[in-house]
Amino acid sequence: MDMDYEFGPAFTLLTANLGPGESIKVEPGAMVAQSFDLDMQTGMSGGGGIGGFLKSAVKSAFGGESFFLNTFTAGPSGGWISMAPSAPGDINSFDIESGQNLFMQGGAFMACSANVSYDTQFQGAKSLFTGESAFFLRAFSEGGPGQVYYCAYGAIKEVEVAPDAPIKVDSGHLVAFTDGVTYKPATSGKLLSKTNLFGGEGLILELTGSGKCWIQTRNLESLANKLIPFMPTPSQ
Repeated sequence: MDMDYEFGPAFTLLTANLGPGESIKVEPGAMVAQSFDLDMQTGMSGGGGIGGFLKSAVKSAFGGESFFLNTFTAGPSGGWISMAPSAPGDINSFDIESGQNLFMQGGAFMACSANVSYDTQFQGAKSLFTGESAFFLRAFSEGGPGQVYYCAYGAIKEVEVAPDAPIKVDSGHLVAFTDGVTYKPATSGKLLSKTNLFGGEGLILELTGSGKCWIQTRNLESLANKLIPFMPTPSQ
């Protein structure tokens, strides 16, 4: 089903306009405002039961997401909910079909339609060289088309990846990518060359295959490194 939604303003606010009985799953803390007649239910992000508990624990520990997930459902007259990310930046939507996956970096997920779920996917040994989490988030439809809403720190740019047009992305700037896109660590020269140690760049991912990826203009880790020298230190 196609959910009615709108974006705005510059520091993006997502407003989902829900029809009667329509639901949306929202990351805790993302809700900014809502109409009065929405019902909210809180559950484990991985679903119910022991299996859901374990999935929720993995998402929380390794995927950069909350253990719980809020589901907002509109009453007989419909309703609306406005959401915003914790970091200043854009929000993007992805229309997902049955059998399709969207992969996101930890912390990028913000909301999805009721028929969409997400879990964690282990990156494998190559995650040791990406400078990022060892897990990606994988969003998928549990039946019929749906929407995934994900956020970034800064602006989001869409980039096409093709067999004859691979790209390289700083690991801290990759937000999401579709099925058909594969990646591996790629460095400028040798792993510990002067270029990597003193060139001012993070570790680079080489994206190949066929699909789309989305990158963000800002890097939270870089911001943190800039702020550390100005942070107060405990007195001796």
